[in-house]
Amino acid sequence: RLSVCTVDVGSDAPLQIVCGASNVYAGGNFPVATIGTQLPGDLKIKKSKLRGEASHGMLCSGVELGIADSADGLLELDGELAPGTDITDALALDDLIIEVDLTPNRADCFSVVGVARDMAAFNGIAFAEPASEPVNAGNEIAHPVQAAPADGCPAFAARVITGIDPAAKTPVWMVEALRRSGIRPLHPVVDVTNFVMMELGQPMHAYDRGRLQGTVHARLARQGEKVTLLDGQTLELDDDVMVIADDSGAIGLAGIMGGESTAVADGTTDVLLESAFFTPQVIAGRARRYGLHTDASLRFERGVDFSQQVRALELATTLIIEIAGGVPGPLTDDRHPAQLPQRAPVILRRDRLRRVLGIELPDDTVADMFTRLGFAVEEAGDGWSVTPTAVRFDIEIEADLIEEVARLHGYDNVPDIRFAADARLGESSEASVPLERAADLLADRGYAEVITYSFVDPELQALVLGAGDELSLANPISSEMSVMRRSIWPGLISAARENRKRQQERVRLFETGSIFSSEDTETNQKKVIAGLAMGRVTDEHWDDAQPGGRSVDFFDVKADIEALLTTAAAGSKLDYVASEHPSLRPGRTAQIERDGQSIGWLGELHPRLSRKLGMAPAPLVFELDARAALSASVPDYAAVSRFPSVRRDLAVLIDESVSAADLQAVVENAAGPLLQNIVIFDVYRGDKIENGLKSVAIGLILQETSRTLTEPEIEAVTTAVIEGLSSKLNASIRE
Repeated sequence: RLSVCTVDVGSDAPLQIVCGASNVYAGGNFPVATIGTQLPGDLKIKKSKLRGEASHGMLCSGVELGIADSADGLLELDGELAPGTDITDALALDDLIIEVDLTPNRADCFSVVGVARDMAAFNGIAFAEPASEPVNAGNEIAHPVQAAPADGCPAFAARVITGIDPAAKTPVWMVEALRRSGIRPLHPVVDVTNFVMMELGQPMHAYDRGRLQGTVHARLARQGEKVTLLDGQTLELDDDVMVIADDSGAIGLAGIMGGESTAVADGTTDVLLESAFFTPQVIAGRARRYGLHTDASLRFERGVDFSQQVRALELATTLIIEIAGGVPGPLTDDRHPAQLPQRAPVILRRDRLRRVLGIELPDDTVADMFTRLGFAVEEAGDGWSVTPTAVRFDIEIEADLIEEVARLHGYDNVPDIRFAADARLGESSEASVPLERAADLLADRGYAEVITYSFVDPELQALVLGAGDELSLANPISSEMSVMRRSIWPGLISAARENRKRQQERVRLFETGSIFSSEDTETNQKKVIAGLAMGRVTDEHWDDAQPGGRSVDFFDVKADIEALLTTAAAGSKLDYVASEHPSLRPGRTAQIERDGQSIGWLGELHPRLSRKLGMAPAPLVFELDARAALSASVPDYAAVSRFPSVRRDLAVLIDESVSAADLQAVVENAAGPLLQNIVIFDVYRGDKIENGLKSVAIGLILQETSRTLTEPEIEAVTTAVIEGLSSKLNASIRE
């Protein structure tokens, strides 16, 4: 249905415009886009004909002006506006929108009043709180409400307003104010509560009183209790979540979102306004738990002014009556001052302020800064006693007050002070290898450094390391990070699993950090170097000897450890002693010893663990005591011999149980000082070898630094080695 309208646009002659909106009427004030106007969406207004009638423009909705997401019809303007008024003036569109990036501690600035108060204090301008006059009750209609001081709701104010005009519309100025604040207009009553929240920082909620059953009160939810919210979600609640309830059950999540069952609708005539204070502790984390993020929860979990619930209610009442009419009832305020947050005085010392800022400010200047912020300030000995306002939850210690002084004085006004420093280089000891050098060496060998948390999942730690005395945290981040690590292995294993999930088949990780243990009542801390390797030895390439490439094994990681220890342990005796460890696979586990002292472990993760953790093939892991491993042996100088060395190779038949370390020890003891090195270059097991035996091929490198060795000397050493192997290990020479 089209209407042919004669429109006064403030020019000499009215315009004829054809309009299809259902809410157009004679005498109404609406936005007009005349011929040539460019509207959002590349819409340019041209002269047109609709059903034979000429149209010289377009009457506009908020959507067509680009200031609304949806519209039921034309945007109706203030009837007092003169025809021809520029729309930017009519809607005050030519203004500035300032986005304030707040840190989590500044909850006081989540409102226009809060920002204005802080700006006034910063610029030394007098600040006047917006007027909010008490509204006289027009009847005695009240609705019973009840706070829950013991559970985190020490203040609950409410008021009934009856006889609201259901046809009332939110005025354009308020719609625009909300739109520019990122809030979508919904209903005059709801819009007023949102406007008050943006103005004062106090979240509010409105209920359709006709849908309420009995007393409205705050309480903790019952485990498993359900509530359907305004967005249509039905939640099953935990018993640590605060709700607003009536006799029918939960009707909303306190401080987060109202419920669908009592929501204000188009036909609502009687409402109950709620203005409550919920402590940050009872709101924090609850919205995120259920995937919610609302303007109310954002403010309550950081802390709102617990002194302004009545003030916000009075302002909301005034605005609702102005916009939609109605008769207010008496105000109900169930407040429990003893349970409200207490603002204890904070002492600021003059000397401390001067030492931190590096400047000395007059006492009057400091006191004036606190007064401008609304704080109560008194002289207190060698400083001040300052009591913050109800909304400043971030002012708790002396450092907070010093920050406020620095901020109001201006960081740019604090002079730069050049530090006097003794710039001598520190001493570098040859008695130890820096941890950074060890990290560089592992990185050069293909390992990636990781940093994992020192607190770990107790279940994973017990699974990997077995039962032990756990050091539990008093205030853990979560139950999965509640104990201190006894080894770095659980963290490396978790990191390796995450890498495997991301299709990383070849994983090499290491970490340097502390592990923790307890002895009696003392906590011990030790610095270690730990690593993990799994997957292929090298990246895939054309010359792979095996399909899919060879997987890393015990000896590959042993070589990495030897390269690491060689930097510090030159001249030391390193042994890899076959041992047992609850985390490692029997037969592929070694305790690493340096000069007879245990300095760490190396081995393949136990099959039981690798299967349970879904890590196939099983990774190789190691962990070294950093202090013991990296304490350096400074070698004595020895010139390179000018005389040739001699090599003699022997193939020795020994029992399968004899380790390479035992074999090497016997050879070194028997060969004497002429032996410079031992090389084990082959191990053979096969048909030609008796069961239970193995053939080990060793190379003896002999050399004298002052002369060339004679054949009898060489034969004497070789004979001594053979005899020593025979007597000590029951070995024989393989023919």
